Amino acid sequence: MVLGIQILGSIFALFMLYVTFLHQKRKEYTVREYVFWTFFWIVFGLVSLFPNWLDPITTVLRLTRTLDLFIILGFMFIIAVVIYVYDVVRKTQKKVEEVVRKVAIEDASKKSK
Repeated sequence: MVLGIQILGSIFALFMLYVTFLHQKRKEYTVREYVFWTFFWIVFGLVSLFPNWLDPITTVLRLTRTLDLFIILGFMFIIAVVIYVYDVVRKTQKKVEEVVRKVAIEDASKKSK
């Protein structure tokens, strides 16, 4: 029996496959990124339709529902993404600081001459 959440998950996976295809078509993704995201969304769609495939994992982890596993993995993924984005922003901020400092020093030396 297919539940509404399974249909919603499958529709979302198909939509994201389409978005991934559009990014690849516009040359915004490398081949490696395209393959990764395509594989990810196909697996996501299949697991949405057939959550029983994850029953061995939920049994080992002593979770009562597969949805609990998805929620836990989702939180872990979001935390990892937030940390990654924070690191990227900090590195970019440091690079901008260096460029601004360099330009300010060059402007100051030009004005003093």
